[in-house]
Amino acid sequence: MQSTLRIETKVLPGNKIEITLPANTLSTSVGQTIEVIVLIPEQKTTLEGQSIMHLLEEIHKQRPVGRSVEEINRDLQAERDAWDN
Repeated sequence: MQSTLRIETKVLPGNKIEITLPANTLSTSVGQTIEVIVLIPEQKTTLEGQSIMHLLEEIHKQRPVGRSVEEINRDLQAERDAWDN
């Protein structure tokens, strides 16, 4: 019969974990191969709880500044023309 044991532990320096089985674990398990499953908690996004206005401000900060729509269209057309040559 397969048994299950749930133990929580902390991640140690060097991304290591240490698991100590309870004293009541059968001594016949020493030397046997066991399966360990690690569940890593999901990271919450940093945008959670922020207003839509704050999100839009962050997006606008990442946009290139100083180019007009006409300049962008002119650059795109120049690139397309270069493909034809």
